[in-house]
Amino acid sequence: MLTSHLPLRPAWVEIDLDILRMNYDVINTDRAERAPQLKLISVLKDDAYGHGAVPVAREAAKAGVSFIALVTLQEAVTLREAGIETPILLMGEREPAELPYCVDFNLTTVVNDVETARLLGGFAIKAGKRAPLHIKINSGMSRFGLRWDQAAPVIQEISRTPGIVIEGILSHFAMSDELDKTFARKQLERFMHLLAELQKSGIDIPLRHICNSGGFLDLSEAHFDLVRVGLLQFGVFPSQVCRRIPGIAPVMSVKSRIAFIQPLEVGDCVGYGMRYTATSPRRIAVIPIGYGDGFPRVRNEGAVLIRGRRAPLVGGVSMDAITVDITDIPDACRWDEVVIMGRDGSDEITAHEVAQWKKSVSYDVLVSWRSRLPRVYKP
Repeated sequence: MLTSHLPLRPAWVEIDLDILRMNYDVINTDRAERAPQLKLISVLKDDAYGHGAVPVAREAAKAGVSFIALVTLQEAVTLREAGIETPILLMGEREPAELPYCVDFNLTTVVNDVETARLLGGFAIKAGKRAPLHIKINSGMSRFGLRWDQAAPVIQEISRTPGIVIEGILSHFAMSDELDKTFARKQLERFMHLLAELQKSGIDIPLRHICNSGGFLDLSEAHFDLVRVGLLQFGVFPSQVCRRIPGIAPVMSVKSRIAFIQPLEVGDCVGYGMRYTATSPRRIAVIPIGYGDGFPRVRNEGAVLIRGRRAPLVGGVSMDAITVDITDIPDACRWDEVVIMGRDGSDEITAHEVAQWKKSVSYDVLVSWRSRLPRVYKP
């Protein structure tokens, strides 16, 4: 049975593409003022941080980004099949079975060992191509990549591999968005030392990048040729202490409606486990969104915005519902709009605030809103 004709459920994620375009303009202006030759990589992994990879990729392409960065082959093929022609940088590690598709779909692959480079080059030769690749350097995060002090001979061997061209080299900051930049600068020093070592051996790699959003904001000395902008393009700063760019605004809002209003008498309890007991007559609104949609599973913590005012959450969060106290919002009515995350009037519930309730980070909050919440795009 087709469901496309059904009305949307009264809980949804709203993506404002006009704000996204504005953010790209602001980032591009800031970039041009600080480093005119600097180019942008738009990181759109995990369905563009929950914003929808295809519509966001189209806007990123219009904004002139040099690459779109992804992690899974499936993400990359989805964009190619949607007509996205912007160069795609496929980060992470690739199984051998994935490499022919990297060639077929004209992907720029991150490669960290000689054997993978040889396999990729062989598939490229069969296809009559040269496969571009970037090499990842572990400068201290100890996740993916060649260790900085052991990388040079491996890169020299990779550079002799037929069928490939080393287009770029990258590393990744472990902590670029905090006030203390000591370790970030140590990573930068290691990365630069390797680049100098490679240049002495005759290997001059044209595209160098180490900065994520935090590095772009706070570490101009590390900009090199490209910066990878992920969270920032969606209007969320990576920390509370990093540099602010005026004009950046959140692209995503999460909204719902009041489905039911429940009057409470003294002694009435709310929700599983009876985590809230009314000490005076109260008015409770039931909102049809819950931890099954990605709302943090908290108890008596957090709030929503109704008619521009905060309504505190009472009781525990259910899979499909939360309950909030609207006693102090007497004009609130059934099916009124509720802002779960976003702005309503002069108040705003940010991704950082939701992350505090969840005891996590804003990245986690954005990608955790599940697909059963319909995405509604404002053009």
